[in-house]
Amino acid sequence: MFMGVIIEAVDLHKYYYMKGWVVKALQGVNLSIFRGEYLSIMGPSGSGKTTLFNMIGGLDRPTRGKVIVDGVDLSSLNDYDLAMFRCFKVGYVFQTFNLIPFLTALDNVMLPMVFAGLSVEERRRRAIELLNIVGLGDRLHHKPDELSGGQQQRVALARALANNPSILLADEPTGNLDLATGFKIVSLMKDLNVKNGITVVCATHDMKILGVSDRIAWIRDGVIERIEPRRTVEITFEELFEEPPKL
Repeated sequence: MFMGVIIEAVDLHKYYYMKGWVVKALQGVNLSIFRGEYLSIMGPSGSGKTTLFNMIGGLDRPTRGKVIVDGVDLSSLNDYDLAMFRCFKVGYVFQTFNLIPFLTALDNVMLPMVFAGLSVEERRRRAIELLNIVGLGDRLHHKPDELSGGQQQRVALARALANNPSILLADEPTGNLDLATGFKIVSLMKDLNVKNGITVVCATHDMKILGVSDRIAWIRDGVIERIEPRRTVEITFEELFEEPPKL
């Protein structure tokens, strides 16, 4: 179904040392992610989802073990090469949007392309194209505080796609959104996954992510408990709103 492995975590450990005691955020994670798949990393708060997300995205370095992306061991990269990896290979979507408050939606999306060396004209053309894709073509010149939470997350998604990444990492992308808006963001990410072939890795505890996932990796206490394919029954918007049967 998928064309080989694009991301591989091998015996991945991450420890944080705090005033004489050790927090073992990851404890020997082994995980292979296929090119073009939509993988959800599910688990409760504090399970290690975000730490694993940061390792895969090159935002942090492991205490032990390694992450291999397209055959490259991220631990072998110096700071400059790691920055280039983050610039061109991966797009990031965060729970808190992380938009620059004094920039418009257009400028926020254009910003990553500055580091990629694109001309002003090309940056503007591509940013407008991406904002149209996420349904914000009429909000180009609005600043974050003039947008709803869902609109801000759409801007963040457009920004994540600015440099044509092959991997999209989303860390709790629906965490600050209401149910209906969150469902739209999830559907949009799945659409990009299917149409553009982008590999999506989504760290979340939001059950509505299950309906669009190809596989789900369940993590608890820094360990992958199991990996399973998506349930055969899709989770629809109506089902998410349906009240449970009364006993």
